[in-house]
Amino acid sequence: MNLNELTSRSRAGDVDELRLVSMEGDIYVLEARIGQRYHPIQDRVGHILTIRSVEHARQLLSGLPTLPFHLVHAVVHDEMCGMESTEADQGMPIPLH
Repeated sequence: MNLNELTSRSRAGDVDELRLVSMEGDIYVLEARIGQRYHPIQDRVGHILTIRSVEHARQLLSGLPTLPFHLVHAVVHDEMCGMESTEADQGMPIPLH
């Protein structure tokens, strides 16, 4: 899903929430949840869109209606060790606008 598709689907009411996933190296990945599935947002060429900061995400999403927006910190060490996910995986709510 790219930004144009995200915009049209969120205006249609299809998008349940947005997640900004913090990865290693100060990289953020934006995901949209539709139903039970998370869709990473891609650029025009089909690569995962790299977000620089929370403020950068807000700028990109300024045309969207207000949606639940969560900041999620990916913990690769727990995933590598096979630890179960927790409520913290749901992320911390932050304002979209």
